[in-house]
Parts: sequence; C-alpha cells; structure tokens
Amino acid sequence: METETLARKLGTTTHLSPLLMKARRLGLRVPEDLRTLAVQRGCRHYWQGDEPAGELVPVEVFSNEELAVALLSIAQVYDPYSIRCGAAMLGADGNDPQALARFAIWERSEMVVAYVAACGKKYEPDNSFWTELLALLPSMPDPKEGVMPHPTRFVAMNGYERHVGRKTTFEWQRPRRLAA
Repeated sequence: METETLARKLGTTTHLSPLLMKARRLGLRVPEDLRTLAVQRGCRHYWQGDEPAGELVPVEVFSNEELAVALLSIAQVYDPYSIRCGAAMLGADGNDPQALARFAIWERSEMVVAYVAACGKKYEPDNSFWTELLALLPSMPDPKEGVMPHPTRFVAMNGYERHVGRKTTFEWQRPRRLAA
C-alpha cells in the first residue's frame, strides 16, 4: 500500500525531497522529529509533553527556513498537524523570504507555501513579510478543496479585548523563544 503523501492528496506527483533527505542524514525521523524540532524552536502551542529538552539539531545545521519548508513539503506523509507546524515555522521572526521561496521551489511545494503565505497575508495584512514571500513564488492554483487545514488553524482567535469589548482578533501562531 502506497503512503498517502501531501502530493497525492493534492493530486500531483510525489518526488524525492532534498530537505527530507537532509533531515534523515542528520538523524531526524520524518515527520516526528521535524515537529519536535519546531516545538523546541518555540512552537509551544504544538507541545505534546514528550519532547526532549535539548534541541535535536542546531539552527546552524538545519535552518528555520529549511524546517518550515520540510514540514510543508509535498513529499511528506499527509499530516495536517505537520502542515500547521510548518505554517507556524514559515512565519518565524527572522525568516528570509528569498530562502523560503527558493526552498519551496526546490521542494516543488510552491502551492502549499503560497497557500500558507496567503493565509498569513489575510490575517496579518500589514506584515510585509507575507507580501514579499508571495511575490517571490510563481503563480499557483489553489490547493484542492479540503486538503489543507482551514486558515483559522494557523491563528489564535481571541473574542475579547480590554477597552474594546467584544471583537474577534487573530494572532498568527509562530514560534516564540522562551526567555533564558
């Protein structure tokens, strides 16, 4: 029985992923250790409680940009949880949009990265990061309906703001380092 990849769910061809091969060469189990690495790098909202304390691989060896696109790679086993972790890592502070676009094209995952970036732009219209990233990606059709997580799965929603009253606010879920 063939593995259900994100590519297969999207109706496209699965390919050999350079980023997933690199992750495996570094001793990471895909996708489990990629999600663990995202948590270790600040995606605390995806914490399961069983992650090891020490970072599996330093950021100098496997960058946040590489981790984000590896989690969003169409060569990955289809897993909405990994996609959500990848979306959070995509929006990590300090990420380079040019590197992200290069990795997305390299991985043939432009459609997935563009979808997440469009969601980011919707919820953070004043954040130029999303506009810049989208401009660097080729024009892509939208993903097949029902494959990608709903855009609200990438944000935290708050229904009340002090001094404003009842108002739904959205905050993009991104990694946040804990203070030492």
